[in-house]
Amino acid sequence: MANFWLGPKATSRGYRLHGFDSVGSTSNEAANAAQSGDVGDVWFCALQQTAGRGRRGRHWATAHGNMAASLLIVPEADPAISATLGFVAGVALNRALATVVPEAQLKTGIDGADTANGRIALKWPNDVLADGAKLAGILLEAQKRPDGGMAVVIGFGVNVVAAPEGLPYPATCLRDLGLDTSAETVFGALSDAWVDAVETWDRGRGVSSILEQWRHAAAGIGAEVAVNRDGDVVRGIFETIDEAGRLIVRANDNSRIAITAGDVHFGTTASVRS
Repeated sequence: MANFWLGPKATSRGYRLHGFDSVGSTSNEAANAAQSGDVGDVWFCALQQTAGRGRRGRHWATAHGNMAASLLIVPEADPAISATLGFVAGVALNRALATVVPEAQLKTGIDGADTANGRIALKWPNDVLADGAKLAGILLEAQKRPDGGMAVVIGFGVNVVAAPEGLPYPATCLRDLGLDTSAETVFGALSDAWVDAVETWDRGRGVSSILEQWRHAAAGIGAEVAVNRDGDVVRGIFETIDEAGRLIVRANDNSRIAITAGDVHFGTTASVRS
């Protein structure tokens, strides 16, 4: 049975928690709470999802023992600023995973892209990598509240005991990295790391600091990249992410292209075809 707990910082800030052994989707649970008028700052966690989803509605399988967690918040910020909460989530999850994965257990590099920091890395827009393979993902969704306002549901999925198979990209789990830990332990670290990150974000006033922290932990900056935008493939060098969180690609003609959405491929996979 699940035994999730909040970290001391999250507890002191008044966050709430609902834990499940198995559930259809933690993000659906959070969305239902928003539609019922919940005031937010509440986590929904599970060891297994039977109807989980990823970006663009893709199905995301969750083996029992992996971590699925969704946070419902009601941000006091403009919707355009609230969209940067995805980077807050990335910074928080990166910090949480760094506390439970010893650096020595990871190699450097991601499909030919230099990670420089040699640790768990963030992949634009919403993945976390370990040794170049997907370890975790994040999904941000807006949800209307009964009063007409907007809530945000932030979903986190971490491969703790197993990684899905048959994917078009490499995936890994904490167990494959030689780490014997639990979804509950990972979540406890995440709940406190979220508090630190969202307080830095400070209703959008600290977004520049969050983006800088995200860049510092990013995979592939300075490397060859191909971004598939629904069949239109943009190739070049991953230069940075700008202050709006867009991926900036420097093309062969030295022009700079701002990408707002797409599937990113590095190094040896940067020859992806449309």
